[in-house]
Amino acid sequence: MVPGGGAQTEGGVTQVTMPQLGESVTEGQISRWLKQPGDTVEKYEALVEVITDKVNAEVPSPMAGTLLEIKVQEGETVAVGTLICTLGGGGGIGAEEAPAQPSVPAPVASVPPAAPSPAALSHTNGHDPARDRAGRASPAVRRLADEHHLDISQIKGTGMGGRVTKRDVEEFLAGGGAAVPAAAEGSAPTPAYPAEAAALTPPSGAGDELVPLSPMRKAIAEHMVRSRQTSPHAWCATEVDMTSVVALRTAEKEKFKTREGVDLTYVPFVIKAVVEALKAHPEMNATFTPEGILRKKAINISVAVGLPDGLIVPVIHVADQLSISGLAHRLSDLATRAHAGKLTLQDVEGGTFCVNNPGTFGTVISAPIINQPQAGIMTMEAIVKRPVVLPGDAIGVRSMMFIGLSFDHRVLDGLQAASFLGDVKRGLESIGTGTMIY
Repeated sequence: MVPGGGAQTEGGVTQVTMPQLGESVTEGQISRWLKQPGDTVEKYEALVEVITDKVNAEVPSPMAGTLLEIKVQEGETVAVGTLICTLGGGGGIGAEEAPAQPSVPAPVASVPPAAPSPAALSHTNGHDPARDRAGRASPAVRRLADEHHLDISQIKGTGMGGRVTKRDVEEFLAGGGAAVPAAAEGSAPTPAYPAEAAALTPPSGAGDELVPLSPMRKAIAEHMVRSRQTSPHAWCATEVDMTSVVALRTAEKEKFKTREGVDLTYVPFVIKAVVEALKAHPEMNATFTPEGILRKKAINISVAVGLPDGLIVPVIHVADQLSISGLAHRLSDLATRAHAGKLTLQDVEGGTFCVNNPGTFGTVISAPIINQPQAGIMTMEAIVKRPVVLPGDAIGVRSMMFIGLSFDHRVLDGLQAASFLGDVKRGLESIGTGTMIY
């Protein structure tokens, strides 16, 4: 459950607004109202379930009273700060209960001062009201407008203070809103997705089915396109002899399950090797900024978890302080709560490097898309037994696994990336019967 939405009481009626559900979250979709008009609610009791591009969350009531009116219906997406319901009958949020939580604004950079009056405009030099309308939109909304070749200053905003919301852009498109004319030769190219991709969609045929995009699917689509457009992706891979890791896990997994209550998979072994390699290669545990490359002190490993309707990437914070056993426990907890829809914002924020395990589904090599704003993502593939050439030209059957690395070429080059991957390989191949698990 997240802190309640912003609340203001006037005349015995408390207005509840969409809360800020994370630093980079600017809007949310009403998934399900847990209370209906006329229902009584206790203070901190869940009012509504909200879906964002990061997590599903319950918004609690800021007071005890009665739900008077629902302002935003299930399935609607609104910006942070939008009025979603009103409460009454609880005497407001008095000092004897708790101080009112102020309505949380969107990041300051995306909310300029209110537009001046027409009289004031007449005394400004070259002031453009359209520029104000364009400014009253979050970066995500402006990016969506850019992808569709739209002039955001021509879109009427329905959010607080005239902010242009994602829904405003979608309704503008649905109403046949015009795209911006093609840029002059030599200007920066405009992203071709999804506006041009939509134009290439073939006509529907008999038996075709259009599956509406879920909020998670929309978020994944936007995030993946943005990542490809933002980072020049480069990729490399190497092969790891996992025979000793397989032997250690086989010998320990039953005892581990009995003692710890969770499964011992190969993933914590790989994460442990990645963590040690990141310590030796801080340039990989970094992010690109216009001012320079920001090397992160904390090593927080994002781990991709596949869900029936998409993918989510929870984070193992301070992974460098955990043993293989500790990593196994954290992985089990995050995966369980991810499948149950119980992750919190803290669980999905702050990652500095990503590890993905497509090999669990049988892949032997893959090239993932970087999880922005990180500098790299590494895959571990299926462990496959096959004959290999051993020292002395002997042939032996070994358990082999590819590991692949996609990296941001703005942050580092092939030399550093290959060196990092080589250290991960050496770390895994150095594991043996004497390796400490606990």
